[in-house]
Formats: sequence, C-alpha cells, structure tokens
Amino acid sequence: MRTGMQAKARVKAKRRKKKRFRPFAFAFRTAIVLGLAGVGWIGYLLWTIYAFQPAPLKDKYDAGIVLGAALWRNEPTAVLRERLDHALKLYKQGKFDTFILTGGYDYNGSTIPEAEGMRDYLLARGVPQDRMLLDPEAQSTYDNLLNSKAIMKREGIASVVIITHEFHTARAADIARYLNYDRPAFSMAESRARPVREQSRREVMAFTKWKLDSLLLRFGTRLPDNKEMGL
Repeated sequence: MRTGMQAKARVKAKRRKKKRFRPFAFAFRTAIVLGLAGVGWIGYLLWTIYAFQPAPLKDKYDAGIVLGAALWRNEPTAVLRERLDHALKLYKQGKFDTFILTGGYDYNGSTIPEAEGMRDYLLARGVPQDRMLLDPEAQSTYDNLLNSKAIMKREGIASVVIITHEFHTARAADIARYLNYDRPAFSMAESRARPVREQSRREVMAFTKWKLDSLLLRFGTRLPDNKEMGL
C-alpha cells in the first residue's frame, strides 16, 4: 500500500516538473508565432499593394492631385518626375484643368517645399501658374490628402483624380476612404526609377505605419511623420 502511494507521489512530482514554466521555450514559441504572423502580414500587404486596380478614368475631373515624393537640391527626384510627367500627360489629354500639388520640406538639401519644386517643374513645361494650387505643408500621404481636401473645399472642387505610383496607390486609396473623399479616381504612374525590391520594402513599412496611424487617430494622435521615419 505504502509503495503504491509512493509511486503515485513520484508520478505527480514528474507531472509538476513537466508543467514548470520554461522561459526559453516560451520565448522560442512566441518568436515562431510572431514570425509567422509577420510573414502573413507582409504577404497580405504585398497582395493589397500590387493587386489594386483603379477604375477606368472618366472623361473629365475638376482637378488632379499629384502626391509629393521628394526633391533633391530643389529639383524633383526621378520618382517625383515620373508622377509629374504622368500628371502632365493627363492634363494635356484634357482629363483635368487644375493641378493640386502637395508636399512639404524634405530637409535633405532643398530650400523650398516639394509643392514649389513641382510647380517650377510644370511651369517650365508650359503649365500656367494659375492652373496650380499648392499645399507646401504635407509631410506624409495622410497630410497630402487631408490638406488637398481642404483646398478642394476652399476652391469648390468636386471631382479629382489622385496621381501617384502603382506601388503607392492602394495606400493612397485607403487613406482617401478614411478621409471620406467622394469617389476619387486614381491614375498610376509606372515606376522605373526605384527598384521593385526597394519600393516594396518601403511601402510595406509605410502601409504598416498608416494602419497604426488610422487606429491612433481615433485618440487624437499618430506616429511621427513618414519623412521623420525615413519612409
């Protein structure tokens, strides 16, 4: 009888030992779960980014919003030139009569905001100055679209086509929905200046930041601006 009780006690002791918390094993399992979740999140965002297809453009819009990218020594970078050239093509096709150019300071050697650099680029290509409305304050895509919406309200602009790159359009559309834009159109410039791997990495990071911002904005705050975070 006593031997049987001792055997049961030893079994219970072994079970307790097995259930003992093991921090290294827990950390390893947690890392595996977080890693798989991260891979899934990245895959979901890449699908969202590259599967996005805007509706065909209508014949005419009140304005075209060109989202800023960057200047280098007061001149548009190759990426920004691609957006501006695409917007200029639509303008010459008669898709819109007024540009909304949005982008603030880059703090990388430029002494003027992106919007002014964009204006100068278009002026040199024959666009009249009175056809351009500027937002020189924006530091992120959220700012671009928030400030552009204020310009639209001030100027009585009802319909817009938002112009950016194909890798950027899904996030811009998500932000436009958040800001309650009324059925904006989108037109995508083809990206040749930035390698696909680089643009994908940056956009996944920027899209993740936006998703966090969209939650934080409910509490009246958000993360530092994209340019402060190097995005």
